[in-house]
Amino acid sequence: MSSRFARVTRFGVFGPVRAETGAGPAALQGARQRAVLARLVVARGRVVPVGVLVDDLWPEDPPRGAVAAIRTFVADLRRALEPDRAPRRPSALLVTEPPGYALRPAAGDVDAWRFEAAVEATRDLPPDAALPRLAEALGWWRGPAYAEFAAEPWARAEIDRLDELRALAVERHAAALLALGRPAEAATELQAHTTAHPLREGAWQSLALALYRSGRQGDALAALRRARTVLAEELGIDPGPALRTLETDILTQSPDLDAPAVPSRSPGPSRSPGPSRSPASPGPSRSPASAGPSRSPGLVGRDRELGRLRLAAADAVSHGRPVLALVSGEPGAGKTALVSALAADLAAAGWTTSWGHAPEHDGAPAVHPDVLPPPAGAPVTDPAVARLRRRRAAVAGLTEAARTAPVLLIADDLHRADAGTLELLTDLFSERDPVRGPVLLTGTFRGTELGPPLTAALAAFARAEPVRVDLTGLDGPATAALARAVAGRDLDTATVHRRTGGNPFFVRELARLVKDEGDAALRTVPAGVRDVLRHRLAQLPPATRTALGVAAVLGRDVAPDVLAALVPDPSALDPAVDAGFLTDGGLRFAHVLTRDTLYGDLSELTRRAWHAAAGDALIRLDPSDAAAIAHHLAHAGPAHAQAAARYAREAALHAEHRGDPHEAARHWRRAGTDPTALMGLARALAVTGHMAEARRLRAAVAPDPAALTAFDVPAIWPRNDDERLSGLLVTAATSALSGPLDERHRGRVLSTLALELRGSTDPRGRRAASAAERIARTTGDPVQLALALNARYMHTFHRPGLAPARAAIGAELTDLAARHDLPTFEVLGHLIRLQSAAALGDLPTADTHATAADILATRYDLPLVGVFTTLYAALRHPSEAAYRTAHALLARADLPGMAEGLLSLSLLTVDVYPDGDWGPYEPWVRPLLLIRAGRRDEALGALRSLPPSPHDALLEARLCLAARAAVALDDRPTMRTLYTALLPAAAEHAGAQSGVLSFGPVAELLAALA
Repeated sequence: MSSRFARVTRFGVFGPVRAETGAGPAALQGARQRAVLARLVVARGRVVPVGVLVDDLWPEDPPRGAVAAIRTFVADLRRALEPDRAPRRPSALLVTEPPGYALRPAAGDVDAWRFEAAVEATRDLPPDAALPRLAEALGWWRGPAYAEFAAEPWARAEIDRLDELRALAVERHAAALLALGRPAEAATELQAHTTAHPLREGAWQSLALALYRSGRQGDALAALRRARTVLAEELGIDPGPALRTLETDILTQSPDLDAPAVPSRSPGPSRSPGPSRSPASPGPSRSPASAGPSRSPGLVGRDRELGRLRLAAADAVSHGRPVLALVSGEPGAGKTALVSALAADLAAAGWTTSWGHAPEHDGAPAVHPDVLPPPAGAPVTDPAVARLRRRRAAVAGLTEAARTAPVLLIADDLHRADAGTLELLTDLFSERDPVRGPVLLTGTFRGTELGPPLTAALAAFARAEPVRVDLTGLDGPATAALARAVAGRDLDTATVHRRTGGNPFFVRELARLVKDEGDAALRTVPAGVRDVLRHRLAQLPPATRTALGVAAVLGRDVAPDVLAALVPDPSALDPAVDAGFLTDGGLRFAHVLTRDTLYGDLSELTRRAWHAAAGDALIRLDPSDAAAIAHHLAHAGPAHAQAAARYAREAALHAEHRGDPHEAARHWRRAGTDPTALMGLARALAVTGHMAEARRLRAAVAPDPAALTAFDVPAIWPRNDDERLSGLLVTAATSALSGPLDERHRGRVLSTLALELRGSTDPRGRRAASAAERIARTTGDPVQLALALNARYMHTFHRPGLAPARAAIGAELTDLAARHDLPTFEVLGHLIRLQSAAALGDLPTADTHATAADILATRYDLPLVGVFTTLYAALRHPSEAAYRTAHALLARADLPGMAEGLLSLSLLTVDVYPDGDWGPYEPWVRPLLLIRAGRRDEALGALRSLPPSPHDALLEARLCLAARAAVALDDRPTMRTLYTALLPAAAEHAGAQSGVLSFGPVAELLAALA
């Protein structure tokens, strides 16, 4: 029975949002639950990330428990929509898919989807068949689409789209009435329609024609006059040619206006009744299959896919907003050909088109579209600032370009793109400071080559709800048409389709081969596409094949000056151009598979020689292109390794200045294994969140001074993640300080020593922090002072009651960092102030600094900040669920020094005693656990043998645990000792300095100890 109910769960969005199961109307509770349902329906089966749902439901100020509320709404919806689903049985209707939820009803179970399909189905029907279907579909409208959410930004685009579709249906219905000789009915319908949609010229045209055919010539002319007045008053324009011609025809009573004798199909009146459109807009009401002829005669069998991209372009224009489209498919599926056809169409319609593509080989730089300018200004040292400048320059450049004309931005071969390029593209659609204006970003990628960077980017792109186009093989008729176009005659379609699977590139290559060698080639040449390519390449002159091999080493796009340096006779490539292997005058491979096949067939010795020659040519011609030079020399063999590393280091530094830590990391990996290169790589990895590998590299370099002075990454938690590494660095720092150092380097080494001794009771840490601060205040170097303040903060935990002192350090650090563009240290300052305010019980101030830290983290893409603010949110609204959720995020952040035992300790603050690992907190928890077990004598022994507490943010929390045990055991001597220790913190909350947990006011504990 439950499965039957699940099949008939239906949804309505025309009028109030509603749902009906097999048992009757579903009980939808509250506006926000209904909003969640409506938002999921709007997504049309796509996953809506939880973060998007939170932002859409609470656009101004999401509550701290917003994510939990979303989960509650979803759970309630599932119970309402599937009342007979068995417990613990996964929902097949409202499904969970990372990073959010999706509603997956059947296509006919949502009235809006059913309406869209019904209208589309009438496009090619004769009038007598279309009329009843359109009438039925229009009858499904019980009110405006998503009526209760008309003011919500997330619903507006879908409401507009459905309103446009309804207007199209009304106009088609009227056109069918006209074609069937029922103009009076059409006129009545169209009078109401033009009142509701006065700017639709096609509707006025149909109304005037209906009135004329009803014998109301005067009313028809009056309708055209009203149309002229409305267009002039509202838009300041005159009627289009169709309306002007119709007016002339009515005045002259042209016979062309007479009703057709025999109704056939349903295109409407003889002169198109459709709305006029700007030449820059393909028109949002057109279906994919009718979006006009392709402007690329070589594109076969992709009309529907091209139509979907045209509709995405129309959406960008009609709503003046950026739209994302993703085109995927196997190699040779025609991804680039499809977007090339789109670019030709849109360029002809007045769009600005701009291409960018990823390199075909590792280490080569990406080619960015020319509408994305490089950041202006002098290079900066902070990578976060450089990344922000890069992002802002891209957003500003694209927004400015879109003010002049709609922009098509094509990002080709995303599967080859580095993480930095993908990060830049996702930034264009970020929630804060996104691109504005009519922009269509179209990305292509191979669905079979999804590496971690692209997988992460696709997850980020999901927030923009992209149009997705997946290219599969052509069907039989399309395969036959493509083969015929290439070969100039009909081929054995079944054999060609079987051999190629409909892959367009393979079809073309096989057809060219048959054209040259006859039908026997279908039977004698091996079936693989690379084998077909090799067979065709073998027919070229030897000099051409050699020149093509050189070109393959240079990449898919061939630099003409470098090619000329390596191939003295450029005419050698003419046969390759004639055979279709090269385009653009021999400067680009027609398909990357051709380049890959040629490159893969070169011997290792030949590859090395030509890479070396390419590197030498670039050094002469463009010595500033360090990335390309490093790439070629790295593939030129061991003899060139030293030079390759030198250029890779130069390329890495350039990438750091541009704010691209991902590209910097890639180049640093090629820059050798000396300490400078390894610390450069460690810096880049730390900035991008790969802390474990960064720590391993620092450990490898630890004995070298570079490990002590080249790692400017702030620290917030006063316990090290890797005690072995810290020990190595402490030893190295101590050794360096015993030798000759100038004051600046001495100060940097002292800061490192203090930071690596954080949390310990070793007095050298406090002394080093004080000395580092004294030196830093004399150097005038803001980075050095920021590091020294960070070090001093780490050594303000030697006794309770120092929250005000820590707050002062945080305030100075925030001000210093803001003045000198050091966002990572500015975030550190806000987190210190958050923790100190929480310790003092000033939660509103802590909230302010949490928000400030989150804003900076979003602006500068600092992923770890959210871990700390999420943990603070759990402290702010403590519960077992909140702590488990926050600590799940911490577990993924690769901060073992912080994470170990912290979840168990946090749960203890809400009176949950987990069975899990207590980590370093176990000695202080043990007396309480023994008391709970009734083993009081053992508890007393454990209490009196407690070791000294580490000097960290949980000092007061440990003392609190000991105090609770002492009170429970009535251990008066221990109570007096703890009272004295905790008294300086009487105004604080125990443990809250951590920003993670709190055992409550220390004053209450002091009262119990007194």
